Amino acid sequence: MSAEFGGRTGRQGKLSQWLRGRRPKDTADDGGREALLLAAAAAGLPLAPAAHPVAGYRCSCDRVGCPTPARHPLSFAWQTQSTTDPAQIERWARHQPQANFITATGMVHDVLDVPLEAGREALERLLAAGVEVGPVAEGDDGRMLFFTLTRGTPEVEDEWWPCELDCHPETMAEHPGLRWHCRGSYVLVPPARLPGDDDQRVRWVHGPEHALPDPLSLLEALTDACARYAGEKPDPDHVRAVWPLRH
Repeated sequence: MSAEFGGRTGRQGKLSQWLRGRRPKDTADDGGREALLLAAAAAGLPLAPAAHPVAGYRCSCDRVGCPTPARHPLSFAWQTQSTTDPAQIERWARHQPQANFITATGMVHDVLDVPLEAGREALERLLAAGVEVGPVAEGDDGRMLFFTLTRGTPEVEDEWWPCELDCHPETMAEHPGLRWHCRGSYVLVPPARLPGDDDQRVRWVHGPEHALPDPLSLLEALTDACARYAGEKPDPDHVRAVWPLRH
């Protein structure tokens, strides 16, 4: 990670220089969508095209009754397709101007996914304590995403901890409100549009110029906030929440 993307030191400066160095003629007139996607890729987040909302709650895919409208990759090969190559991401973004993008977790980064209220409380607490938080996104679907370093690649395949152990609906009682996206999962990367009658989106609140932190440095604050959230305001939608599916 450090060797390829510059590690923690100097990362913000390198990203700023890279963005400033893009000539106006190279930048699409898309409200900054392409620049944000390229910044995420430059930070090491592997991206792949995803579906987008159509006419409110419908999905752009051709699946009747799509269970995850506008939230799933376009290709079944999304794990191998995901890339940080800026030329490929530019081609996707310009040929599919309506598409959302997902980032595959468990390769370079994981994502700690928590209820928005709990996430905002934890973010305030972490920043006040001077903790390096890293990139954070929030969505109008009521979730907040904390991007972290991945657990790493074990030498023995049996040591992998797949995402299903963290975020399958049956385990939600053990992890109140917290989903840990690692190997075999993905999340929408900003900017993304969500299904709904209003202009529902996923956006950065702490951008990808911030270095990816160790997930354990955030976990206590997030689990504490989630426990308070679950105790004070139980969420009946936990079991009905949209879970990443294998496409």
